[in-house]
Amino acid sequence: MTDRQAPADPTTQHPAPPQPDQHQRHPGSTEDMEPRPDHGEDSYEGHGLLTDRAAVVTGGDSGIGRAVCLAFAREGADVVFTHLPEEEADAEETARLVREAGRTAVAVPCDIRDERQCADLIDRAVGELGRVDLLVNNAAYQMSQPDGIEAITTEQFDRVMKTNLYGMFWLTRRALSHMPRGGCVINTTSVQGYQPSPHLLDYAMTKSAIISFTHGLAQMVAERGIRVNAVAPGPVWTPLIPATMPETKHFGEQSPLGRPAQPAEMAPAYVFLASPRASYITGEIVNATGGTPLP
Repeated sequence: MTDRQAPADPTTQHPAPPQPDQHQRHPGSTEDMEPRPDHGEDSYEGHGLLTDRAAVVTGGDSGIGRAVCLAFAREGADVVFTHLPEEEADAEETARLVREAGRTAVAVPCDIRDERQCADLIDRAVGELGRVDLLVNNAAYQMSQPDGIEAITTEQFDRVMKTNLYGMFWLTRRALSHMPRGGCVINTTSVQGYQPSPHLLDYAMTKSAIISFTHGLAQMVAERGIRVNAVAPGPVWTPLIPATMPETKHFGEQSPLGRPAQPAEMAPAYVFLASPRASYITGEIVNATGGTPLP
């Protein structure tokens, strides 16, 4: 009889952010976070689920985006991913991880609030990889405003809407013209899309809209053999948190598991939805909230 290793306790598998609060200027840096987020560098093992697929991932420099790029690469996909110009250091690390897995990595500075840049991104992906099999609309912007709706400026509102909705729409529209049958779009929504926090009002609005976009587009393109799904994370420890939240020492404690997720814990949902194993799943939202019940 062999000894068996007990499964990890999900309440203590990863540490919560330490005290005191951490603060960074937007968009934040992985290097300056404590503890450093886990993207699966030492734990994710691929099984050839996405061999030779061509993927585009927005916001792939850090957080959930980096974890998805790493997992996709270890599953056999080549990856084009976006980052903001000021996120170049984080983007270089993501590219290194993808190449270390033996796959092509193309890091593209891109502001998805600009329609032309969105079109150019997809065109570059087609030029580099030949086609787009997988599109992950992950990039997002938020800024906490605990002082109420009066504190949300038109400038902030416009940035949130264009980053989270316009960019997703433009990229998806362009990508679908290059996506073969069997392709897949995966959007990142949020627990905020169902249970909005007042201090993230404008961000929560966009996450709710992404749910509707996912449901509607899935029906629109089903006959083309393309699937559309989304992942709804709960609190996840990424650079966006210390860069946009007023305090971090209690971040994630509201989840039933009592802690925030690490990006590595989100990536398997994206891999599953992108893989042939999910061939009959479209128009669905995979909730990854640490136990917070959602519809």
